[in-house]
Amino acid sequence: MKKAWIYLENGTYLEANSFGADDTSVGEIVFNTSMTGYQEIMSDPSYAGQFVTFTMPEIGNVGVNDADMESKSAHAKGMLVRKYQARYSNFRAEASLSDFLIKHNIMGICDIDTRFLTKMIRKEGAMMMVVSTKISDKAELEKILKSSPRIEDVNYIEQVSTKEAYLHTSSIYADREFKYEEAPKAEAKVAVIDFGVKRNILNELVSANIAVEVVPNSFLAEDLINKYNAKEIDGVFLSNGPGDPLVLKKEQEQIKKLIAAKIPMFGICLGHQLLSISHGYDTFKLKFGHHGGNHPVKNIQTGLVEITAQNHNYNVPENIVEIADVTHVNLFDNTIEGLKYKDAPIFSVQHHPESSPGPKESRYIFNEFLSLIKR
Repeated sequence: MKKAWIYLENGTYLEANSFGADDTSVGEIVFNTSMTGYQEIMSDPSYAGQFVTFTMPEIGNVGVNDADMESKSAHAKGMLVRKYQARYSNFRAEASLSDFLIKHNIMGICDIDTRFLTKMIRKEGAMMMVVSTKISDKAELEKILKSSPRIEDVNYIEQVSTKEAYLHTSSIYADREFKYEEAPKAEAKVAVIDFGVKRNILNELVSANIAVEVVPNSFLAEDLINKYNAKEIDGVFLSNGPGDPLVLKKEQEQIKKLIAAKIPMFGICLGHQLLSISHGYDTFKLKFGHHGGNHPVKNIQTGLVEITAQNHNYNVPENIVEIADVTHVNLFDNTIEGLKYKDAPIFSVQHHPESSPGPKESRYIFNEFLSLIKR
């Protein structure tokens, strides 16, 4: 392993080892409390621009494989782990985590006190950092960090969204994949606006008997409205994605037109935030965000507590209750986790109801989208 040097914007300077790409990279540091799913996390486009500190101390044990990718590539800036296990053991493994990181030019940092980092982020909040396997001088690293753009200054959606529309036909069930010409057998068809959509979200939609067409973030509302009026689609799904939703001015203007057209819509994570902003209620940044597979969320409608997977730094404001009913609440900090709009066929959730990685307790929400479309 090579040495690696880390400098954080609060002045913390650390030395560690590297098991990933040989590089110098700048991004925002967050922590994730998931016990499993490191490959799904690193290939989730929502982590673009971020370094993920894993609170699970042993990482790399099960290797990686193509089937568990949440997108075509990996998008996080890097990962920081206490102990990297190079000797993986799993019958599904096709390569080591180190091979995976090097292939996708992602930095992997190990032999570092992740408990210290997590407590620091929890106390001081998510912050920018730089890490290098080539530069050890603290002053030079500080200069690089100060001259680099912050995560809220970069439109990462342009990097992770598809450039061309495509059809997604895989489901979470091995026997439920259909060809496009068989799509009318589905009970509905939706356009998925790709802000960095996870593959398993698409799988869940298909598994709910919904045919899926994925469109770029450069979509035009008029095109989707025309398709809706011509009954070529029955609704619109707004996906998850990275970065600050307030940066996405063009997307907000298009979503406002979809809202005015009364098209049935469902949003997850970034999509949830963009619906709020497009209704005139700006999001705010959480101190250190919600990242993990073990966050308790109360379903206000049923009274049940669901254990959810989460990955977001931003949240919708409390005064959005003026136009929407709260359907879910985070039991860690009482922030809003779900909304149902009062005067439109629109609902959204902040957490990730798809079970990859994480629990399956919120998967019913995809069926609720189908029910909304039918109504």
